[in-house]
Amino acid sequence: MKVTDHIKEAKDTVVSFEILPPLKGKTIESIYNHLDPLMEFDPAFINVTYHRSEQVFKKKADGTFEKVEVRKRPGTVGICAAIMNHYKIDAVPHLICGGFNLQETENALIDLAFLGIDNVLVLRGDAAKNETLFEPEKNGHAYALDLLKQTVNLNNGIYLEEDIRDGYKTKFCIGVAGYPEKHFEAPNMESDLRYLKLKVDAGADYVTTQMFFDNKKYFEFVKKCREAGIEIPIIPGLKPITSKKQLSVLPRTFHVDIPTELSNEILKCKTDADVEIVGTEWLLAQSNELKKAGVPVLHYYTLGKPHVIANVVKELV
Repeated sequence: MKVTDHIKEAKDTVVSFEILPPLKGKTIESIYNHLDPLMEFDPAFINVTYHRSEQVFKKKADGTFEKVEVRKRPGTVGICAAIMNHYKIDAVPHLICGGFNLQETENALIDLAFLGIDNVLVLRGDAAKNETLFEPEKNGHAYALDLLKQTVNLNNGIYLEEDIRDGYKTKFCIGVAGYPEKHFEAPNMESDLRYLKLKVDAGADYVTTQMFFDNKKYFEFVKKCREAGIEIPIIPGLKPITSKKQLSVLPRTFHVDIPTELSNEILKCKTDADVEIVGTEWLLAQSNELKKAGVPVLHYYTLGKPHVIANVVKELV
């Protein structure tokens, strides 16, 4: 079932969760253990992030170094299939530009279609750790818009091989990212909205936002999107703060602001256990306000803290 169909058929705000693939060497049981506490809330869908390969230097016996490619969190496609089979819930794999060429992207989309997965969230992805700026793979996409267009082409039966006639038309419901505080590489919000509108015009079906901690920024973002002619659903992305370290890590990594009131309360905490209580209360207040405003979905970035998310969702009014 498509994300947009879940939204259309829902009588109230629904919830969804986002997870990371386990580190290489761990089993699918780690995913089940992560999701089991959240299943009682009947999530509409589960997002699974995709991670590019990293180039690292490993020391050889003779003292020299060799460059090798390592993917620390493989398995997104398989995890999505396992989730759908195990929980009978729709899965939404992330699809990224970084680390993949056009042929690899098409093959991944074909695999997803064969597995009956009809939702994807298309993203450019982050720069590799050894890169200052994002660099596309050779014969790969530089922008999420181009990845979106390739996905739309498959929905129209258009494949990379021009000799394919009457190719199978996939049925992907395509999500894209939105940034209430603008993408950090955009010169201003107006420019960022123009690029988002291009994605909508190219065939995006819904928007999922970057995390934010001030609902006013989400509401203002939605208002600006509507003024720009972006009418598709805009799903708010939410995350709890659970440690003092995140006061500096989250703004630096995700380019988001943390409200003064929240940061002041966290700085008063003596332990991270105290921070978790503050973060849970803040997230619950955020969620209730958003739900009251009629948002279509509350999308939670679980990121190793399913118990915190569970404590929030079960208290939703």
